[in-house]
Amino acid sequence: MPSGYGQPWKHWEKNVSDFLSRAMTVFREDIEAVKDRDPAATNTLEIILSYPGLHAIWMYRVAHYLNTHGVPLIPRLISMLARALTGVEIHQGAHIGKGFFIDHGMGVVIGETAEIGDNVTVFQGVTLGGTGKERGKRHPTIEDNVVIAAGAKVLGPITVGRNSKVGAQSVVRVPGRVTVCSGERISPVDLHHENLPDPVLDMFHTLERRLDRLEGRAETEDERTPEE
Repeated sequence: MPSGYGQPWKHWEKNVSDFLSRAMTVFREDIEAVKDRDPAATNTLEIILSYPGLHAIWMYRVAHYLNTHGVPLIPRLISMLARALTGVEIHQGAHIGKGFFIDHGMGVVIGETAEIGDNVTVFQGVTLGGTGKERGKRHPTIEDNVVIAAGAKVLGPITVGRNSKVGAQSVVRVPGRVTVCSGERISPVDLHHENLPDPVLDMFHTLERRLDRLEGRAETEDERTPEE
């Protein structure tokens, strides 16, 4: 047997071992994300067997690994299989951090150049899509700890800043707004996406305050006016 014959096998074996070790770590983090953010999750076995969003993420991670190592066709086929089985379409070229959680999952679409940070949560019907036919970066960048509620569409090469919340059924084509509670420590992942700024309601409150001031002035003027 020629010397060095076993070296390629050892190199391949080491790569597979490293991949499996990293994969197990990431998979555990994905399971913990479900436990932390879904009160309906009761135990690990149930999560592994019955969460389509988790299955879609795991299939994406395999497809993404193969895609980054130049494997043709198979990553795309895995992506399409995940779509058929789970209703979630994640392009194998997207970049997704740890602790990603897709709640319910059906109808979620994540485009090729999308970048998602750590501990991000999306609900059913969310689209991280592109606009136009230009090449290069054309999908959103979602930073850490973002929550995107059901049916929201985030379009184009924009950035949604960390700790932001995108409301249900909204269409976002401008940078996201970070919402914080002044002087109050917030959870790294705040799932209360129902508590969002409402500019229309704010405007009505402003008008109401102005009317109150005008009525007050009118009453004061009436009191100062002598009776005839």
